[in-house]
Amino acid sequence: MTLRLVESKAEIKVDADELWEAALSRDSTLDGVFIVAVRSTGIYCRPSCSARKPKRENVMFFPDCDSAEDAGFRACKRCHPRDKSRDQTAQLVQKACRYLEDGDGEEPLTLPQIGRRLGVSADALARLFRRTLGVTPREYAEARRLQRLKEGLRDGASVTDALYDAGYSSSSRLYENAGEQLGMTPATYRKGGRGMKVRYDIRPCTLGRLLVAGTDRGVCCVQLGDSDSQLGVSLRGEFPEALIERYDGSLSGWADQMLDHLRGVRARLDVPLDVQGTAFQFRVWRALSQIAYGATRSYSDVARAIGRPSAVRAVARACATNPVPLVIPCHRVVRANGELGGYGQGIERKRKLLEQEKATAPALTEKAG
Repeated sequence: MTLRLVESKAEIKVDADELWEAALSRDSTLDGVFIVAVRSTGIYCRPSCSARKPKRENVMFFPDCDSAEDAGFRACKRCHPRDKSRDQTAQLVQKACRYLEDGDGEEPLTLPQIGRRLGVSADALARLFRRTLGVTPREYAEARRLQRLKEGLRDGASVTDALYDAGYSSSSRLYENAGEQLGMTPATYRKGGRGMKVRYDIRPCTLGRLLVAGTDRGVCCVQLGDSDSQLGVSLRGEFPEALIERYDGSLSGWADQMLDHLRGVRARLDVPLDVQGTAFQFRVWRALSQIAYGATRSYSDVARAIGRPSAVRAVARACATNPVPLVIPCHRVVRANGELGGYGQGIERKRKLLEQEKATAPALTEKAG
């Protein structure tokens, strides 16, 4: 089954299975894009409706409320799909995002200026941002500016041209946070990591082969695999121009901790990290780090913990892009129905990790106490 949706006057064909996955995420940004109707109840809802999700075989999708009602469905009294105010909120935030990205001529617009253009106060706009996107306007603007900088550097622009094109007012403003945001200087990033030194070690472990890689700042990559060659290729793909060297002794302490962790004799890892991500990804990763050894949380639980209950799919993506699994325990996140969900290191490894943690948690907790 394929549903025809209309967005910005362009017709889009979307597979019903894709719509079902989107509906499961309860992502509020999809409200107004399509309608979810349930045959067993005769009710249609927004994709973000908080009502209990029906069985897949009872669900139909429509492009709008009128189409659903023409088919005999009635509007949900919980999510009020005909209420335009929620859709207007999303549109308001989208307009604010464009102002933050485009500015006004040579000078970026301030939040009060954007608020006046949109007819809301700066404080109200900030609250809408956090509720809708999970980040502040400042965090959003900084993330977009950094993305433009990376695009310019990857396209071969000089550091000076890239930083001004991205919206940085001076090189000092960029270099103040370059190490934290890029993990290296902009010039090094532009060269694909050229001149950057990454050391790595590969050890046998209970789940195959363990790769631990790091810079002078901390661990930048952790991977589990079946072969050294597979892990080495994956590491080199991240920074093709970096100087990558096999184990020189400096990683032994970090690797030893992870091996103890995999053997079930160490619950907590204490290693420095050198990872990059968006503001949203860091929010998710911090929440993952707070899940206790031996415990699990659902993607919905994590979304609620960061104040973004509708961003379940975005949480799943942040888990999938975690560069240091084990240290940031994304394997402890499962689906709401108890199924394991995905795991970049392999679903069977996720199963074994969770089984071992559940079995050894009581003893490690007693030992720590």
